[in-house]
Amino acid sequence: MRILLVKTSSLGDVIHTLPAVTDATRALPGIRFDWVVEEAFAEIPAWHPAVERVIPVALRRWRKHPFARATHAEWKAFRASLDATPYDFVLDAQGLIKSAWLALKTHAHIHGFAFRSAREPLASLAYAHRHTVPWGRHAVRRVRELFAAALGYPLPENAQGDDDGASFADAAAYGLDRARMLVGEAAVVETANDAPRLVFLHGTTWPTKHWPENYWRELARLATGAGWSVRLPWGSEAEHERAQRIAKDLTGAHVLPRLPLVGVAAELSAAAACVAVDTGLGHLAAALDVPTLSLFGSTSPDLTGAWSRRQRHLATDFPCAPCLRKTCTLRSSASGTSAPLLAVDTPCFARLSPERVWNALGAMR
Repeated sequence: MRILLVKTSSLGDVIHTLPAVTDATRALPGIRFDWVVEEAFAEIPAWHPAVERVIPVALRRWRKHPFARATHAEWKAFRASLDATPYDFVLDAQGLIKSAWLALKTHAHIHGFAFRSAREPLASLAYAHRHTVPWGRHAVRRVRELFAAALGYPLPENAQGDDDGASFADAAAYGLDRARMLVGEAAVVETANDAPRLVFLHGTTWPTKHWPENYWRELARLATGAGWSVRLPWGSEAEHERAQRIAKDLTGAHVLPRLPLVGVAAELSAAAACVAVDTGLGHLAAALDVPTLSLFGSTSPDLTGAWSRRQRHLATDFPCAPCLRKTCTLRSSASGTSAPLLAVDTPCFARLSPERVWNALGAMR
């Protein structure tokens, strides 16, 4: 059986889909997947041995120049890639209008979320087969339920319990083939000593998901003082500048060069532990089974937390959290206030102090 899987973005969503691919290969030996994914994340599906072919798509880039000759040529090549292989069916695991639109470019029947289960309900109108998957469950479990319903096998026992990671009975469920991942990679960025490595995944998207920079700085001071080698990857110029400020004048804190995803994966694989905000790279750490402490303010670990046995989530107890908002309405409405809880840019993180995070990290060792 050959399935075309559509799950284009984001980084965390792509990683959340891997356990479902593993479920399918265990239930249906011989099943193979081709995977349509945004070009920025195209490395990840190739790390799973059940993925035969990765078909990159560049919707984010094409939207900026929709009438350019290069865009037309790339779109034509993408359509040719879809037509090159006959599929038993297409599985849209994203549930968005854009992913349904891509799925419709094939000539196969499409499976996807039912109207009340899809993130964008109108996407379900494109599907020949619609599957109801309840909300209020972790994203990993929802995708696993969709695969089981579409492919006709029982949901694995380790997907039927609690959604906090405790039911994650198999550390190999993400199915990553490390030999595939690290082939051709020069390994981790070396330092002068063999101190245990602690990776700070400080970059994220929403302003409300950022742990305060001065907190990162204090945590780096505590960690390097205790003999850790703190590693700071980055993916944009703003993240690079923040990493430099966090590491400034701290012996043992290292700002890494800009790395591709496979380079970040190599760094994470060599780490003794990781501290992360709600970010896609935190999910990569979970998939690599790296002990990780993830910090949550405006978002909920119950729905999108890093998911494996060696993860711990430290969520704020701020009254309005999780608000699931990209901007803080409390902060904007309290402009000019001197209230102690608003002394940081993300008020809900005020109660997650560096000392509290450091103590929680120590308890994981």
